[in-house]
Amino acid sequence: MDFEKKLGRLEDIVQKMEKGDLALEESLKLFEEGIKLSRECHTRLNEAETKVKTLVGFNEKGEPLTEDFHTEET
Repeated sequence: MDFEKKLGRLEDIVQKMEKGDLALEESLKLFEEGIKLSRECHTRLNEAETKVKTLVGFNEKGEPLTEDFHTEET
């Protein structure tokens, strides 16, 4: 399942659970699935982030200079 489908399924799970009309067993099943999907999406986002480069300029040959993308953590 690709990232977008996982994210969509995760949104469906959240909506179902927010209604509050599920049996305990069904809630637990959906919760477990949601946690698994959340971790998979988080892993995929981290992988994508490592591939992102920031353009910092050009060298004397006109070739782009890049550096790894870093986010500031608070």
